[in-house]
Amino acid sequence: MLLASANPLEFNLFPFITTIVVFATVAIALGVFVWPKILKGLDDRNTKILGEIAAAEASRASAAAKQKEFEQKLQEAMEQSSRMIREAKTEAIRMGEELRTRSEADLAERARRAQEEIESARRTAVAELEEHAATLAVAIASRILKREISAADQKRMVEESLAGMQGQGR
Repeated sequence: MLLASANPLEFNLFPFITTIVVFATVAIALGVFVWPKILKGLDDRNTKILGEIAAAEASRASAAAKQKEFEQKLQEAMEQSSRMIREAKTEAIRMGEELRTRSEADLAERARRAQEEIESARRTAVAELEEHAATLAVAIASRILKREISAADQKRMVEESLAGMQGQGR
């Protein structure tokens, strides 16, 4: 049985030593059996957290690199599409100019051929008219030479000749 003293500040050696021995035994038992397991668990947890932080940092860096790469590729694609649009517009303008030039050349060639055909038809018509006029002149001269013509006959022959020229001209 423990002796209890009435003064709480009084020093008792036996309870003091017992408390020290129990505390030392508990501290040694905890230090040998419990604390290494707790420290190992804490170290493992710390290592896992540090690994996860490093993985997260690596993932963030990888995502940032991929985003930068994506943005660069997007910029390149936009530049390429702009270049292709400019090239297509330039090609369309060039083709339009080429088509317009070809059309103008074709139109000029057709106009030149039409002018030549008109000129040829005019020369043919003039030649035919001259030939017909010569034939009529010869016919009139031969009629004049065959007989003596009165003024009425001359007028009638001129009218017949004119009527004949108009009839052949049609």
